[in-house]
Amino acid sequence: MKRQRAETAGRAGEAQAALYLQLKGWSILARRRKTPLGEIDLVARRGGVVAFVEVKWRKTAAELDQAIDAYRLRRVAAAAEAVAHEYATGGEDIRIDVLLLAPRSLPRHIVNAWQP
Repeated sequence: MKRQRAETAGRAGEAQAALYLQLKGWSILARRRKTPLGEIDLVARRGGVVAFVEVKWRKTAAELDQAIDAYRLRRVAAAAEAVAHEYATGGEDIRIDVLLLAPRSLPRHIVNAWQP
């Protein structure tokens, strides 16, 4: 039951993140994009940039500081690399972003979070 609640909250967080990005001028190209190397929460494009976005939702803003780590970023980067050619078809720059969300706090958008 606890896992199901976490899954529901995560999906709601991804929907909120997509709306936030759209309000900032991004087009959402894919949601929950599965690859052989893992799942990408959101794929978004704005101008000449395609961002593969990892979304983390926590119950409190304080918990967000531990929500993302190098291991998770490596997994997202590997998944993004596997499908980047499908989204960056016109020579766009690609990057890995993170969106951190918690109730009663502004979203934190970490731009270009993965630097190999």
